[in-house]
Amino acid sequence: MLKKMLALLALALTLGGVTGARAADTIKVGILHSLSGTMAISETTLKDAMLMLIDEQNKKGGLLGKKLEPVVVDPASNWPLFAEKARELLSKDKVAVVFGCWTSVSRKSVLPVFEELNGLLFYPVQYEGEESSRNVIYTGAAPNQQAIPAVDYLMNDLGVQRWVLAGTDYVFPRTANKILEAYLTAKGVKKEDILINYTPFGHSDWQSIVAEIKKFGSAGKKTAVVSTLNGDANVPFYKELANQGVSAADIPVMAFSVGEEELSGIDTKPLVGHLAAWNYFMSVDTPANKAFIKKWHAYIKNNKRVTNDPMEAHYIGFNLWVKAVEKAKSTDVNKVLKAIVGLETPNLTGGMAKVLPNHHITKPVLIGEIQADGQFQVVWETPKVVPGDAWSDYLPGSKDLEADWTDPINCGNYNVKTKQCGGAAK
Repeated sequence: MLKKMLALLALALTLGGVTGARAADTIKVGILHSLSGTMAISETTLKDAMLMLIDEQNKKGGLLGKKLEPVVVDPASNWPLFAEKARELLSKDKVAVVFGCWTSVSRKSVLPVFEELNGLLFYPVQYEGEESSRNVIYTGAAPNQQAIPAVDYLMNDLGVQRWVLAGTDYVFPRTANKILEAYLTAKGVKKEDILINYTPFGHSDWQSIVAEIKKFGSAGKKTAVVSTLNGDANVPFYKELANQGVSAADIPVMAFSVGEEELSGIDTKPLVGHLAAWNYFMSVDTPANKAFIKKWHAYIKNNKRVTNDPMEAHYIGFNLWVKAVEKAKSTDVNKVLKAIVGLETPNLTGGMAKVLPNHHITKPVLIGEIQADGQFQVVWETPKVVPGDAWSDYLPGSKDLEADWTDPINCGNYNVKTKQCGGAAK
């Protein structure tokens, strides 16, 4: 009986060793995007893009001699669930890295988990700034790479004097609008020429709000809407603008969260002429972008599927992570973070994306005008890439702060006047 038990134990240990060896044969990559709920309209395609990038890397031979294994979870547009799923990816699935989140509230939800467990998150969407975590690489735009240039364009090129700041009611729109309000005030815009409005996720009844915007724009001054509306609420918003006869010529909308994916599958006629500020558009005519679109269509087996800015951000982030892992010769988060600052990789618009000490990257800024086919015609762009600034120069509590995750500062909110780290340095 004892011999039999010992034999079974030996077999179990052997099988355990085989399982462990198999597990060690792959590098797990977490994908944390909403595949259901109000944000699925934007995030599902990012999951698909990540699967394509992982598949392409595996065809090249993987990484460090191992295949990459995607681990896909669905936090379902539920902000607390993002944190649960992030913990699951890091603790249970033992992923080496996570690519994910869209809204800032989802990023804020997972941030303590990544910092506690020393995980690594690549965040691919424009956001409000006022943050720099050691455990996050921000591959989307900071406010100085989207919001500020967009307002400058409206003011200088279109002569806008009255401003509607319309946003979904959560941290990104509220903080972005706080920065924009301070910026506009510094530019001499009066308080009565700024109208701020917030609506919940998934808001659908826009009749009274659009009527208010229309009335606000009838004061004889050129008026524009700066939109930080997120998710599927954008569709009825633009429809109601058209219903009430508000055209882009009358009151242009400058959107920060409406791209090709959000426009696909809807009637874009009411949106023609309205604007969006991003760092990439599918219509950009470069060899790198053409090659990326061709690969995307071949992978997804649908030539009608579009590309968009956050997809490019994941493309950049994934390539930077691969380079950092190869440089560090390890997927260990501490070693990867040390290796990644200063690394560069081509973007899809013809420039280079470089990881800065503040864990943001360099990006061009593009203003696009919506066309009838759901694409954007670029009407303005910066002459060169813009370095991402984690802390706004226009908020009193932020203008003296810098982020630098290299020695000797090694801090996300270093006060250049007091020479002190204002937060938890790692």
